Amino acid sequence: MKPLRKKSAYEGNPVGLTKKACSEISADLDRHLASYVVMFMQYHKYHWLVEGPQFRDLHLFLQEHYEEVNLDMDAIAERMTLLGHSPSSRLDTYQKKSYVDQESEDVMRIRDSLKFAMANETKICKEMRKTVKLCLKHDDFGTKQMIEGMLFKAEDRAHHLEHFLGDDSLVVGLIHEPSSIKQN
Repeated sequence: MKPLRKKSAYEGNPVGLTKKACSEISADLDRHLASYVVMFMQYHKYHWLVEGPQFRDLHLFLQEHYEEVNLDMDAIAERMTLLGHSPSSRLDTYQKKSYVDQESEDVMRIRDSLKFAMANETKICKEMRKTVKLCLKHDDFGTKQMIEGMLFKAEDRAHHLEHFLGDDSLVVGLIHEPSSIKQN
């Protein structure tokens, strides 16, 4: 089958950015896309396999995460096409371009998986900050704004993961000496 155009071909853009800007920013966006595909699958895995007393809360929490990541994946790919480049679409390419780690297929303790996800969200935050700087360098304020919104959501996911991994404040707060509880 003969392609309409090669993936590497630059198609131009309707927003007045230079070819160099579009190429550099699209390369960064493709790395984010690959990393988000990995995170999408990781959150799905955790959603499918979570067990235990907090099953329902975690099941829904993880579903919110993969749904949010899925929407951002689409926005990243759409922005790449606006910049005149084609997003990657092969699983092997995503594995090569992703800057986040992928957990094994084994069933892990959910606490360990959440720690793993939080470490990956931290990587996403760091990489997105680099993209914001790249966008500023090339006066691409549209992509900058999009990435800043995604960065905020990634920071929020990391923060919520951190809360799930924290000590149970109900247990910690109830440990008192009987004499320290005031009687009215």
